[in-house]
Amino acid sequence: MTTQAQKKQRQQRSEHRFINPQGAEVKSRDEAFGPQADVSDKAVQTTAKLELHNGAVSFGIEVTYNPNTYPHVITGGHITSGICGAPWDITGGFLGEQIRLDAKRSGQGSCANTITIVGEYQNPPAYRGTYGFDGASSSFKHTTKFEC
Repeated sequence: MTTQAQKKQRQQRSEHRFINPQGAEVKSRDEAFGPQADVSDKAVQTTAKLELHNGAVSFGIEVTYNPNTYPHVITGGHITSGICGAPWDITGGFLGEQIRLDAKRSGQGSCANTITIVGEYQNPPAYRGTYGFDGASSSFKHTTKFEC
């Protein structure tokens, strides 16, 4: 590398521009990557609607997850219909190449107290796997698809 090219490369390195997550130019790297006071809850969570199918049974599912992680960490949500004792509160899980949903019954009835749904991603966007109740996760087959 020539002396002139080295000088130009050093110049370019010293002329960094720093952009924060909102897209605004800031003065330093610390400002760009430091904690953001004006970050809303919407920046760390979003929702998705899913529908689990098992023959004649369909569960309506709404999940809240962190889009800044992968696999996406599920932070909450509800199974709203199609299952005994609905609604169910989603207590955790993840969404990526695989899915895992853990939920506990919050509705009335003499149904199981918990459900675990597991599966693998397939195209078109859906998960194929199994689910079970009260600690089991492989009792019933399902296909869970994304709702638009």
